[in-house]
Amino acid sequence: MLLGTLLVLILLGGAAPASAHAALRATDPADGTVLKTAPRALTLTFTESVGLLDGSFRVYDPDGHRLRTGPPGHADGRADTARVTLPGTLGRGTYTVAWRVVSADSHPVSGAFTFSVGAPSPAVAAPATAQAEDPATGALFDLARYTAYGGAALLIGTAVFLTVCRPPDPAEPVLRRVAGAGWWLLLAATAALLLLRAPYETGEGPSAALDPGGLARTLTTRPGQALAARLVLLGAVAVLPRRPRAVRTAGPVLAVALALTWASAEHASAGPQVPVAMASAVLHLLAMAVWLGGLVCLLTLLHPARTVPAAVPARFSRLALVCVAVLAVTGVYQSWRGLGSWPALTGTAYGRLLLAKLAAVVLLLTVAAQSRRWTARLAAPADAVPEEHPEPELTTAGSRARREGDAPGGARPAEPAAHRGPTPPGAAPAQARRPAAATALRRSVVAEALIGVLVLVITTVLTTTLPGRAEAEAAASTAPAPAGALPGASVTRVPFAVAGARGTAQVTLTPGRTGDNAVEAVVYGPDGGFATVPELRISFTLPDRQLGPLDARVTDRGGYWAADAVTLPLPGTWTMKVTVRVSEVDQVSVTRPVRVAP
Repeated sequence: MLLGTLLVLILLGGAAPASAHAALRATDPADGTVLKTAPRALTLTFTESVGLLDGSFRVYDPDGHRLRTGPPGHADGRADTARVTLPGTLGRGTYTVAWRVVSADSHPVSGAFTFSVGAPSPAVAAPATAQAEDPATGALFDLARYTAYGGAALLIGTAVFLTVCRPPDPAEPVLRRVAGAGWWLLLAATAALLLLRAPYETGEGPSAALDPGGLARTLTTRPGQALAARLVLLGAVAVLPRRPRAVRTAGPVLAVALALTWASAEHASAGPQVPVAMASAVLHLLAMAVWLGGLVCLLTLLHPARTVPAAVPARFSRLALVCVAVLAVTGVYQSWRGLGSWPALTGTAYGRLLLAKLAAVVLLLTVAAQSRRWTARLAAPADAVPEEHPEPELTTAGSRARREGDAPGGARPAEPAAHRGPTPPGAAPAQARRPAAATALRRSVVAEALIGVLVLVITTVLTTTLPGRAEAEAAASTAPAPAGALPGASVTRVPFAVAGARGTAQVTLTPGRTGDNAVEAVVYGPDGGFATVPELRISFTLPDRQLGPLDARVTDRGGYWAADAVTLPLPGTWTMKVTVRVSEVDQVSVTRPVRVAP
């Protein structure tokens, strides 16, 4: 169970949002190049297919004025490219290109790069990259997304609970109201997601959700079509209660179809092994919905005013165990696909959050095990109860007092002797224990639900945390500045090995902030002494903005390599690529992250 818990933990938090985004593979012209003649078009190539927006490209001339460009499109019909035509004539100087596309996993990605015609401009302004999203739009979009998950849990979980756990007939209207609340929540959240999809992709404010043109464009995209399909499926779900015979046959199909509307438009739809990943995502979502939705149903039935047969929580206990098993199996696959390395669990903030979630999930299963024990105690005396009462009932102190109060003077009405039958040994003590056990079970289920909310909160924090892989690499490669270094300088040690030669290149970036930086690099041999190499090249790339590579153009200064001014226009974690050539034919390239402060 603990191993399964760890695997579920990794599934819930291990798929970092950026891990499946499209990454810029190449640009034509390449970033930072100086061209003799102006290009006719710009072409970007990505690691996966991308969707284009009306404003996917913004091109600025050396004076900062935006140029008129043609409509964006795909180069040669390839979905992993983006192309835009340029005006017929371009003057001398440096041009800035800001771009924004939607990756196959439905998340918008953006960045910028520069190229020059004739010669670089004397001064280059920071690329005008679009923000990833408007804060208000992002907050509303996230709220609607998690509301949709909650609605799905209530709707699907309640439907399965009614079918599998078979609560008594008087409880069905109450649980149907729970399912109805889930249906309305999911409907409202899906409609909000559909309207907010356009401003979420373009980075605009929430008011842009009222633009009919944006909604029309959203309906032509895969995420928009998935949301529209979800609305249609919810309409079909609304018709089912009027046809009870169709519930058992069409219900499971509709549940799987609803889960597919998430899997087909999010992380599972991008990256390796898409069919397997989508099947895993569907199973995970359904297991989560059945477990959490069933907990809400059980908590509703265990109200002090109600009496519930002990067989109902016993059936749900078995069902929940199946859900845990499904979550564990899907967790194995999803953790392999999206997390990274095991050492990142303890060496990064992302990993420490995962460990916090592990503790929460272990606590959750501990409480669930206690609930299972209370359920077993309530169901155990069932064989000792007379035939007139084949199923023991979960009776809380409040419901018992109300029943006893129905008789004059608060006394419980006597049962005819003909209906009482013989009293088995130990039956009275068992019945006396049931009210207390039912109350304890309800408290345990409340604790389960609260801890489940805590687990979801930690998951939400994980979605905004730097992935463990990137943070682990940064912590392992970035060394503190040595004594005597300039304040704010960033010092990175880059070990390398090629053709039997080993050494370390120590690169100092001063002041390590946006704007012009001085770059100095010293090469050490395996014995720690200074070493000389025929050639050293250093370049910088900002993956979050898809900016770069920017060539530092370091030169040999007699014992060390240096560049007086390398412009890093944006803050963030840049990727520094160091290429060391040790002979005429042998060289090696090593990348390390470097933090650039604002």
